[in-house]
Amino acid sequence: MTEYIIITALIAIAAIAAVTYFGHTARAQVAGMANELSGKKATTDINNAQSAAGNARNEGQTEKGLQSYNNTTAQ
Repeated sequence: MTEYIIITALIAIAAIAAVTYFGHTARAQVAGMANELSGKKATTDINNAQSAAGNARNEGQTEKGLQSYNNTTAQ
């Protein structure tokens, strides 16, 4: 039973990380589509989505480990 709780917690952490890294990209893309559907230019929204996707890609390629963990609330 405990292993199911651990698996659920790991899936929740992965989902939170995905939303954190790609949430801005998705919001910018939806805003761009909404502007285009309403007949407005969505160049700014498209550029914001591309920028956020680049930032997420760079963040995903960064090597991370316990040494990069900084818990300021516990100090």
